Amino acid sequence: MSAATTRSRTPDRLCAEAVDLARSAAEEAAAPGVVGEHAGLVSEGDRVVTHFFECKEMGYRGWRWAVTVARASRAKFVTLDEVVLLPGPDALLAPEWVPWSERLRPGDMGPGDLLPTDAEDLRLEPGYSGEDEPLPNSPVSHDMAELVEAEDAEVTAGVPANLPLAPTRGSIAAVAEELGMRRARVLSRYGLHTAADRWEEGFGAKTAMAQAAPAACVSCGFLVAIGGSLGQAFGVCANEFAPADGRMVSLTYGCGGHSEAAVMPAPPRPAPPRLDETRVDPFPLRPSPDSGSVPMGSEEAESEADLGHS
Repeated sequence: MSAATTRSRTPDRLCAEAVDLARSAAEEAAAPGVVGEHAGLVSEGDRVVTHFFECKEMGYRGWRWAVTVARASRAKFVTLDEVVLLPGPDALLAPEWVPWSERLRPGDMGPGDLLPTDAEDLRLEPGYSGEDEPLPNSPVSHDMAELVEAEDAEVTAGVPANLPLAPTRGSIAAVAEELGMRRARVLSRYGLHTAADRWEEGFGAKTAMAQAAPAACVSCGFLVAIGGSLGQAFGVCANEFAPADGRMVSLTYGCGGHSEAAVMPAPPRPAPPRLDETRVDPFPLRPSPDSGSVPMGSEEAESEADLGHS
C-alpha cells in the first residue's frame, strides 16, 4: 500500500474539526431547522473531508447533507468545496426508472394513445423483400420516425396512410403497394410463437376452466375457425355466455357453455284443438226406450197423457 493511499484514509485534523463551517454551509443551502445532528465524516483524499448531517426535511427519511471541505497544502484555513443532499444507507429512494416500453402492459392503451414499434422489433419482419425504402405509412420510414420522440409521440393532422408520399415507381415497395400489400411489416415467427404462448396460457388446456369443462372447443358449435397456421390450434369463441366470448381460444380449451355439453330436450307442447265440420253428432233430448233408465209402462202412460187420450 502506498503512502499516498494511507494518508488519504486518515482525515485531515483541521478539516475534521471544521464542523461549524460545514453546518453553516448546509443551513445556507437548505434552511434553518432542516439540518440535523452531525452524522460523521469521511476522508475523500489528502486534506479533503466530507461532513454528514441528518436531514429533517419531510419525505427525505435517511438522507444526509454532505458538506465537503478542503485545505490547501501548508495552509491553516479550511475552505468550502460543495454542499449536496445524498441518500444514506437506509434512505427512502424512488423506484428505479423503467422506460415506457418496458412499463407498458396489455390493456394500458387508451383512445388516442400512440404506441410506436421498434425498428428492430423481433415480433415483426418485412412484408416484402428487397433493399428498397419502406412504405410511407411504415413506422420505420424516415418521415414517420420524425413524428415519434423518445417519450412523447406527436402526430400531424391525418392518418399515416394519407401522407403525401409515395414510393419510387418501379421499386419493390411500389409493386407491393399496387398489389395491395400495404403492410410494410408482418408478424414474424417469433411474434407468432409469443402470441400463441400468450393465448395458450390465458385460454388453454391447462386452465382451471378447461380442466372442469365437459368437452373441448374443437367440437363446440360456437367456435369460429380462423385461417393461416394459427387455425390449426386456435379459434374465436362466439358464445356470448362463455367466459372467452370474442377471445382467441385454444382448440383444447373448454367451458360449461359447450354447444353439445347438455342438449336440453324440447318441452312438450299440447296438441292443437281440432274441430270436425264434416259430420254431425246427434244428441237425443230423451233417453232411448231400450236404455233401461225409464219403465216402459210409465213412458206409454205419459205419452198418452200428453196427447190427450182418455
